[in-house]
Amino acid sequence: MIPNKSKKNLKATIEVIRKFSFSYLEKYAPSKQQLRTYLLKKFFKSSNFYVAKSELLDLIDLVIFDLEKHKFISDKFYSQSKTKKFLKKGYSLNKIRNYLINKGINEKHIRNSISKMNIEENDQDFFSAIKTCKKKRIGPNREENNRILFYKKDMSILARSGFNYETSKKVLDLRKKDYEKFLGLL
Repeated sequence: MIPNKSKKNLKATIEVIRKFSFSYLEKYAPSKQQLRTYLLKKFFKSSNFYVAKSELLDLIDLVIFDLEKHKFISDKFYSQSKTKKFLKKGYSLNKIRNYLINKGINEKHIRNSISKMNIEENDQDFFSAIKTCKKKRIGPNREENNRILFYKKDMSILARSGFNYETSKKVLDLRKKDYEKFLGLL
């Protein structure tokens, strides 16, 4: 039996959604899409309230809009912080872009955060590829005798990490001394 849709029931539902969202925001810094997905899952697990699915989506969007208005959540900030974090780890720009798209970030925010990083540092993918070589001990990190044997394997590792052919070739063709100089710049 579904109870009447009264204002009290809707207010209680909104308060429960806010409570769930605040508890999630205390632990994580999610994107809007991640928060929306979490709230849907959490609300369907709690069977205390009976609200139609379409109404639930509207209520969740209302709460998310309110959180965004009061700057508790921001896709722009999320995009910039994840871009910085992943560039420090040595991710390629393609891999960062795909990650942010999967998290539901608007293409405009992705473009702005990546272009901001490219302005600050020239050829960001090159330095990220060097970090990846250091982390995975490939390319210039290998002994000179083994570099030719593992060239294809190293190229495929860099390709799976999201680096294009030119950047991968440029990094793998570095001499040991040049590679160590670039490591010193990082």
